[in-house]
Amino acid sequence: MDRRNFLSLGLMAPLALRVSQNVFAATEYKKEDTALSANYAKDASNPLTTLWQFPTQHVRQMMGYVLQTATGQTIVIDGGATGEAPYLVDFLKQECNGKVDAWFLTHAHIDHCGALAEICKKYPDALEIKDLYYNFPEQGWLDEHESGSKKATAFIFEGLAQFKGSYRKPEVNEVFQYGPLSIKCLNDLDSSLTMNAINNSSVTLRMDVGGSSLLFLGDLGYEGGDRLMDMQGENLCVDVCQMAHHGQQGVRRKFYELVKPKVTLWPTPDWLWRNDQGNRGDGSGPWKTCDTRIWSRELGVQKYYVAKDGLIKLTF
Repeated sequence: MDRRNFLSLGLMAPLALRVSQNVFAATEYKKEDTALSANYAKDASNPLTTLWQFPTQHVRQMMGYVLQTATGQTIVIDGGATGEAPYLVDFLKQECNGKVDAWFLTHAHIDHCGALAEICKKYPDALEIKDLYYNFPEQGWLDEHESGSKKATAFIFEGLAQFKGSYRKPEVNEVFQYGPLSIKCLNDLDSSLTMNAINNSSVTLRMDVGGSSLLFLGDLGYEGGDRLMDMQGENLCVDVCQMAHHGQQGVRRKFYELVKPKVTLWPTPDWLWRNDQGNRGDGSGPWKTCDTRIWSRELGVQKYYVAKDGLIKLTF
């Protein structure tokens, strides 16, 4: 098995259940849940967009972000696994009046799409979601190249089939404007990338608001990262970067050398941050998170925002 696929196949669950003594957030969102916050807006008293990075509701890795503009638009990136659904729904109701203008899915893995699939299946009327954007390979292709994910893939497709809003694929270099927030799709699906197949199908997004730039990589792998560098070059240089594949064995170091981020977002639970397999101690696991942390330090990253620390709120 390609070790870059290991986290994505759900094989981590038996180990993870023995890993962490973390206290995870309740399924109901409370405004006091925010653990860390920072203001990066040019005018600190008048931020143009708020970004939340979500904590996990269970021990597995996941990825979920919500952005809300000063003009009232709400954008969701991924959303997390099925276990995140109740918390996410509650959060969106309280902070965003239950309305989502656009929901972007990076790739067809359950720890990124499970929450939306769960919402579509179990809470179809809980939220008002206008537009959905994703560019997934066909289900047969996914099953062929990552057979261990067949059950999870089927759940995702079953859930998304019940989505009530508008759906289409984002195009390369297409720009979506939401008030002061600009979102640009940087790549498309390359079905020839069959190594680390689903991760390498990740659609990546660049966001610009108020002079700040952010890059969302999903679970992009080595091959997909190399292709993206060829496609976009210096357009990948941003202030804030979401670390690929939860910060371990995503893109190569040379990719981050091109990006040059000063702030990094890590959708990473505590055990993965420390590379702790089954409560055996820091560095006991097979994951490469610590290598990526070393790269980040050597490349001059100034701030790390990690999902293990709880709900994080940043303004721009």
